[in-house]
Amino acid sequence: MHHPGKGQQKDQSKIIYNGQITVQNIPEEAYDYMVNGKSAIAWVMERQCVKTDKKSQIVNDANRFAIETMGDPAYPLRLLAKVITVSLETVKIVETLREIEFS
Repeated sequence: MHHPGKGQQKDQSKIIYNGQITVQNIPEEAYDYMVNGKSAIAWVMERQCVKTDKKSQIVNDANRFAIETMGDPAYPLRLLAKVITVSLETVKIVETLREIEFS
């Protein structure tokens, strides 16, 4: 998973999931929902990928996890879609709370 473009030219309105699937029209405010100092979307993108640990050479493959543990090969994509939705809804709720005056 990655955004198209490089450096500051990355288009965050799109996420290339793989060669056949691109998630598009992601509103900029979806990235305002933060988890541990980064957007929830970035957090999911980092963890739902295939990477090899440099020291141990153990392969962490979100696709294998999705099939073997979740029984759903589309789990990483579904998770990304859910996190985008939750991010947008959370940002809306937080904005609404800011407008409420408590006495």
